[in-house]
Amino acid sequence: MAPSQLSLFPADPSPELPDGLTYREDYITESDADGLLAAVDASAWLADLKRRVQHYGYRYDYKARQARSEDRIGTLPAFLEKLAKRLAREGVFSKLPDQVIVNEYLPGQGISAHIDCRPCFGETIAILSLGSACVMRFEHPLSSRTVDLALQPLSLLTISGDARHEWTHAIPARKSDLIDGEKHLRSRRVSLTFRTMQFD
Repeated sequence: MAPSQLSLFPADPSPELPDGLTYREDYITESDADGLLAAVDASAWLADLKRRVQHYGYRYDYKARQARSEDRIGTLPAFLEKLAKRLAREGVFSKLPDQVIVNEYLPGQGISAHIDCRPCFGETIAILSLGSACVMRFEHPLSSRTVDLALQPLSLLTISGDARHEWTHAIPARKSDLIDGEKHLRSRRVSLTFRTMQFD
């Protein structure tokens, strides 16, 4: 493996994850996940991207790559507000998250490398994974260093600090991932991304 690349997985005790990146398995229970998926699937999906999405709190404009105060679409529904309150209570966020995007990834779908909008969103991004496991790739553009992290269902990924501002993150568009040396076929994955809005 090239010196500039490092593959890390949840079971790997290596401390070399990007600063500000934390990962917690089994953040919710299977029962919680079933309830969340049922609530998500009872809600309307948008299909204007290659993957289906839902926006809550504020709509994110993918073309302009921004969310503004005038993009507010209402308060978070109860099933998301409960999680938002838990995240704030546990200190993941310094204030209550007020913007959520739900993404659905079918096998072969992914998301290109990006840094979440700095002017739009606060210091912390939290991603809850439901359904299939997948590998998320982090890259530091200045050094070209990459880190692959396997996201298991029920897990919570928190991105802040250097990981938030200096590293891109992506999900490669493929139908399987190599996790701990074994090939894992992807199935349907749904992610819930919590953020706080910030305005000039």
